[in-house]
Amino acid sequence: MLSSPISTAAAGTLVGSAIGDALAMPAHWYYNRAALAADYGEVRDFVPPRNPHPDSILWRSSYTPLNEKGEILHDQAQYWGERGIHYHQNLAAGENTVTLQLAHLLQDSLIACGGYDADDYLNRYLDFMTTPGSHRDTYLEECHRGFFQNYARGENPRRCGIQEKHIGGLAGIIPLAVWYQDDAAAAHESAHEHLSLTHPGRAMADAASLIIDLLLPVLNGAPLGEVIADLHARQVSPLLGFSLTKLLALPDTDVIGPHFSPACYVADSVPGTIYLAAKYHDRPEAGLIANTNLGGDNVHRGAVLGALLGAANGYEAWPERWTDGLIARPPLLSGCSLSDER
Repeated sequence: MLSSPISTAAAGTLVGSAIGDALAMPAHWYYNRAALAADYGEVRDFVPPRNPHPDSILWRSSYTPLNEKGEILHDQAQYWGERGIHYHQNLAAGENTVTLQLAHLLQDSLIACGGYDADDYLNRYLDFMTTPGSHRDTYLEECHRGFFQNYARGENPRRCGIQEKHIGGLAGIIPLAVWYQDDAAAAHESAHEHLSLTHPGRAMADAASLIIDLLLPVLNGAPLGEVIADLHARQVSPLLGFSLTKLLALPDTDVIGPHFSPACYVADSVPGTIYLAAKYHDRPEAGLIANTNLGGDNVHRGAVLGALLGAANGYEAWPERWTDGLIARPPLLSGCSLSDER
């Protein structure tokens, strides 16, 4: 269980995840890197998103709630079906997407309950998603749309999740790794239970196990590069079946895209994130800048990558322009002083 004062590794993990999300937010789902560069240059700081988004496919997306219980788009529904709409058009520079806002909601639940309580989180999730004005994000991922279609049909909230395989779900388990950093069994159990609510399925379970296995030793002082090398050498996960040594010798643009798809599916996005974590294990600022400018699902890669790099390098490794520029501080850091202990 998390204690106060919080370690610099734990604080770095939580803040790093929020930074990785917010930094990449304006460049989210740009698959044309030339268009990304034309719109933003090299993204190194928090900047607001801009319309039009040349790679947006929101015009092809749709969601029609079955009844009031399924109403989650609220005033953002008017933009669905329009071309060029940025997925996060209303967010400010340094503001987190719904994915990280839900991770913050989990942190509120952990604090209130003194540990993981799935029912408490679900109640918060239902209230957050169905309350107009609770957030300003335009896009809601498929997992939320599927969940609330089932919820509107009268399903038990514990059974509303649809089969998932998107890396965005992994951002939600990072607070659990921090909270249970000294109890590996509880970290794994709570992470899998949490994912089963909105991101059930074997692909997500495998990915979650790997991320927890990476984070816990690093939170407890093990070097990130060595942890990755060890897990890769032992091939503890089907997501590690690639030649790390060969990839590390290549430019990032020859890896994310040509080798691993920059899209959201965990089969590529998790190995791509691990590659970036290995390459930038001791250069956290450079790592998140690189991830952002690679485009694709850089927001969710960034949330996981920022957690790994933050755990390895500590809170002090993040530039003040980023830590001060975050719109919302991770709730687990509220009221906690930083300890020098790792």
